[in-house]
Amino acid sequence: MTKKTTIAALSALASMTLTALCAAPAMAHHSFAAAYDMQDAMTITGKITEVRLTNPHSHFFLDVQGADGKIEHWTIEAGTPGGMIRNGYSQQTIKTGDIVTIKGFRARDKSTNGMLRELVTADGTVYGMFGPQQGGAK
Repeated sequence: MTKKTTIAALSALASMTLTALCAAPAMAHHSFAAAYDMQDAMTITGKITEVRLTNPHSHFFLDVQGADGKIEHWTIEAGTPGGMIRNGYSQQTIKTGDIVTIKGFRARDKSTNGMLRELVTADGTVYGMFGPQQGGAK
């Protein structure tokens, strides 16, 4: 193997490695449309059991009474914590035990997972994916 061939081979290997390393984070952040069926709108009302403001997306966990009377445990994915906080949401806004109504889109696998489009508190305050909706929050 000549010196030129060795340099070309090492350059190609370095380029492929760099490309793979840069692509991994991009692949890890999924599209909402890939995970949730935007044609399968849903509305659920239940009691908040946990609110998680963690990256990359916030989550609301709630217990919802199903049609059969049994409690279903739902996980609703929302916007980024930073986006929610910048738009006026805080951890004291919606707490464990609060009753909320969530409108959104169901997971493609039909599990009890969904994507938040709108969250309405018992007093009628409306929150979107990134916190209070313009003109709708109290």
